[in-house]
Amino acid sequence: MSNQTVSQVSTVTLLRFEGLNAFWIFAQMQKAPKILAKVPGLQFFKLMGSGGKNGFSKMLNVNIYALHCVWESESLADEFFEKSDAFSEFKNRTSELYTIYLKATRAHGLWSGTNPYETQAITPTGPIAVITRARIKLKFLPKFWSKVPSLGKKVDEVKGSIYSIGIGEYPWFMQATFSIWESYEAMHNYAYGNPLHMEVIKKTRELGWYSEELFANFVPYRTEGTWGKLDEQLQKLI
Repeated sequence: MSNQTVSQVSTVTLLRFEGLNAFWIFAQMQKAPKILAKVPGLQFFKLMGSGGKNGFSKMLNVNIYALHCVWESESLADEFFEKSDAFSEFKNRTSELYTIYLKATRAHGLWSGTNPYETQAITPTGPIAVITRARIKLKFLPKFWSKVPSLGKKVDEVKGSIYSIGIGEYPWFMQATFSIWESYEAMHNYAYGNPLHMEVIKKTRELGWYSEELFANFVPYRTEGTWGKLDEQLQKLI
């Protein structure tokens, strides 16, 4: 749906854990969803791990996780991040934490059987964030992973790319990417101008690699916390 008065907002929180806290967060992958399911105003959420290097690797990164949430309103998101005991424990155990507030402008496909985003009629004039997500059919895993590491490496080299990371609910077959671009044009040029990326798109359509997939665009409009130099780069564009 598209509505200029939609109050729904999405957030992506990047979390870095070190030492023994890396074991704690690993255990939370099973425990936290039960707690998050009871949070007021939280319409949809995914707590995800990341891959090695920039996330586009079959090897796991035991230190970096991502919490993606869709909220009824920004005020309810703030209530959770500022006052929730559950999130306070996450925050106290991280060595670095960064939340990006987003407004969905385009979304198609399904994630766990639903499209959680209410899109808004906003024309992006600055940076744009993208979430892609897919459940890969088991028989196509070797083909998928023969392409993705090279594809992920190339993203970091593309003009206009600010940040990208490969994340997922379960290793290897339930994958998502989160990326931030200087502009819609930069994202579009990569998506449709990169030969390797176009080859992957073609194969997924021809062979039906995915049993479920989703693609969504967002306008980032607010940030909290730090993540290396990412916030400095993003704040110049917001």
